[in-house]
Amino acid sequence: MPVATQASLKGLTPAQLAQTGCKLCLNNTYHLGLKPGQDALERVGGAHALQGWNGNILTDSGGFQMVSLLKLARVTEEGVKFQSPHDGTTMLLTPEHSISLQNTIGSDIIMQLDDVIATTSPDVERMKEAMERSIRWLDRCVAAHQKPDTQNLFCIIQGGLDLNLRRKCCEEMVKRDTPGIAIGGLSGGEAKDEFCKVVHACTEKLPASKPRYVMGVGYPEDLVVSIALGADMFDCVWPTRTARFGNAITSSGTLNLRHSSYSEDFSPIESGCGCVCCRSPDEGGLGITKAYIHHVTAKETAGAHLLTMHNVHYLLALMKDARIAIIDDRYPQFIHSFFNRLCGADPSKIPQWVITALSSVGVDLLTNLST
Repeated sequence: MPVATQASLKGLTPAQLAQTGCKLCLNNTYHLGLKPGQDALERVGGAHALQGWNGNILTDSGGFQMVSLLKLARVTEEGVKFQSPHDGTTMLLTPEHSISLQNTIGSDIIMQLDDVIATTSPDVERMKEAMERSIRWLDRCVAAHQKPDTQNLFCIIQGGLDLNLRRKCCEEMVKRDTPGIAIGGLSGGEAKDEFCKVVHACTEKLPASKPRYVMGVGYPEDLVVSIALGADMFDCVWPTRTARFGNAITSSGTLNLRHSSYSEDFSPIESGCGCVCCRSPDEGGLGITKAYIHHVTAKETAGAHLLTMHNVHYLLALMKDARIAIIDDRYPQFIHSFFNRLCGADPSKIPQWVITALSSVGVDLLTNLST
């Protein structure tokens, strides 16, 4: 899912976002609750109407801001007390208030308020407390949810890097039978090996019939490996944020188009890409070249705008291709082909964490597979 935190994907109109193939984007409850605020959202008819978006919306509950805005937050059993970064006023976000806000926002998927701390925290007791509190807060969220027929409430698994805590949380959350399940608290600086162990430990405990959402993940290799480990849904700000620094996501890696080596490269951002930037005018596209992006990216907002369209399209197309490969029962071959392109068919360039994680689910990247 592309991340449109404040009901806007930076640099794109809703029509342009739809043009990338996006059907579901993420808004943030905490930020929308502060501005424009619940009353304004009620009057306008929710976030779909506010941003002119006809696709689906998932709203994060605001729990992540416990980490990202830690200096402005204080957590108790009642909820999280934030100091507004806009005007300094205090906001108490409880499970009930989070759900009320999300009911008003009108998002299609809503998230429970969870107690989030960084996975790298050495405080074992605080990690256990956060996991257990997240379970209690889910019960409060379920009780407060006013629109279960039109808004799907997802629970969020916590427990840091402790696999026993994660498994216990999974067992308790599964009992609540929410429409979908998220694995939260990752992408906080932990080693990739640890990240993969947590994802795998959780997916093994979760029902295959429900969507399994790993929050905050967006690097292509992370997505491909996480899917192999049993995950279905992802979100991340990285594809749009990196575009604003002149970086293009391609099948052979991320290209820094600000580099002088692209100043006279008149090829598409990626040959064969179906995004509006890479397609030729004859194909209904813009025919944007690497040289043009190099020329404008440091001077004009157009460079970030164009790369955002490309990057979002690339990742959505990657997920579409992965889904087709799963349906066709050839996902191991898809993985092999993906890493062949990414690493230039050089096995020594494949990160060890990738090899280890994939071997845990029976995929041997070092053995040639038919593509």
